[in-house]
Amino acid sequence: MTKVSRNPAFADIVGDAELETLASGLGFTEGPIWHPYEKWLVFSDMPEDRMYIRQPSGDIESFRRPSNKANGNTLDREGRIVTCEHATSRVTRLDHDGSITVIATHYQGKELNSPNDIVVATGGAIYFTDPTYGRMEYYGVLREPELGFQGVYRVDPDGSRLTLLVDDFVQPNGLCFSLDESRLFVNDTERQHIRVFSVTSSGELTGGAVWAETTGDAPGAPDGMKIDSCGNVYCCGPGGIHVFDPSGNVLGVIRTPEPCANFTFGDEDLKSLYITASSLLLRLRVRVPGLRLF
Repeated sequence: MTKVSRNPAFADIVGDAELETLASGLGFTEGPIWHPYEKWLVFSDMPEDRMYIRQPSGDIESFRRPSNKANGNTLDREGRIVTCEHATSRVTRLDHDGSITVIATHYQGKELNSPNDIVVATGGAIYFTDPTYGRMEYYGVLREPELGFQGVYRVDPDGSRLTLLVDDFVQPNGLCFSLDESRLFVNDTERQHIRVFSVTSSGELTGGAVWAETTGDAPGAPDGMKIDSCGNVYCCGPGGIHVFDPSGNVLGVIRTPEPCANFTFGDEDLKSLYITASSLLLRLRVRVPGLRLF
């Protein structure tokens, strides 16, 4: 069964299409991003220390190796790939000339844990989560953390300042803005819930109440998270991708054959959900489109 509906509105959003398998036999896939103009998909494979590109033709090729066990990726306002690197505890940017610019590595003189997932605001500020998963074997490089907390950070648009916004998560992971960017949703993998923060005019975060929970007995936990063009929030969780309406009511679950770590909206109409599910790259056509990354 590809989908489990918990509300009649689920079918109007997700539709009745079936999952397609685009690639299999990978290590642990993550961080898919769709370029809305060049029509390619890039995604990470952490254990393989590689990033792949799926060309407009459908061919999948090596894109960057080594990738420093890259995890989450996004595009900034100029269409450059911004990446969370597990092995180096860095946030980096791939510039148009192929060079790598380091955006963040340390907070108050101590190495970041392992930046995990990342979003860019319309004004260019970068927000990212920093759990410790990249300091584990297989997903990263085994080593002790230097920081005593797992936080959410903001980098100023010009890259001049790194600001710690929140430090009371167990393991912060996926994050996404509301449609008007007045709120930021951040999930906590260990606590199995999504919190919501108000974004101030200066880019700080206030609030942080629990907005929704991902429930179920199947394998999986909160991880990648995105919002569609109608304000519905998609979040990885037990069994696959959980879909919530703008008020936080769960509508249903898109079931995946292996635990899902992340996803993105793509194709010309942004109605294809590209899903990184452990060793698989999947695609599902939905009815409500997502949003362009830039």
